[in-house]
Amino acid sequence: MSLAFRERPAAGEAVGALVLLHGRGADENDLVPLLDELDPERRLHGYTPRAPLALPPGGAHWYAVPRVGYPDPETFAAGFGALTEWFDALPFPAARIVLGGFSQGSVMSYALGLGVGRPRPAALLAFSGFIPTVDGWELDATSPFPPVGIAHGTYDPVISVEFGRSARDTLEAAGADVVYRESPIEHWIDPATVAEFRDLVAPAVL
Repeated sequence: MSLAFRERPAAGEAVGALVLLHGRGADENDLVPLLDELDPERRLHGYTPRAPLALPPGGAHWYAVPRVGYPDPETFAAGFGALTEWFDALPFPAARIVLGGFSQGSVMSYALGLGVGRPRPAALLAFSGFIPTVDGWELDATSPFPPVGIAHGTYDPVISVEFGRSARDTLEAAGADVVYRESPIEHWIDPATVAEFRDLVAPAVL
């Protein structure tokens, strides 16, 4: 399955790539503005793929949600399989790709970048998500880890901030260098955190 996606070219010859994965019910257009916010000098070639599944209540989805924190195994396998096939065909090695996402896209970023058997990205940015618990996928909790940025809203009513704290604790216990930020917001991305996470993106592919 080939994913639809948008691209934002680098200003010159790209030194790597920035891949951002949207949340549940959105599409490939949703995080395009974030490419320039995270990479204002346009050193990286930007990509925003569309999730492959069409599920209620509409929009594109990476998996079905029977319970927050626990993706449906069948649809997760389909979404993850399509994403890995697309990601692995990019003209950049994983070690030169900064990978990030929001909500469901954050979950898929953890899965893609930190799963057993997967190559590590240059850096990982997780906005308002969680490390999934799902049959068929397992966290590779061995070092070395890429730099990890985790951001979550303290008042998030969709995915509780406890999921962000749990991801931080799990990764730090495994030896990862985690920049963790909470904002007094609900289920959206804090621009102040985006500005701070530029410091993770800029050196990641030097």
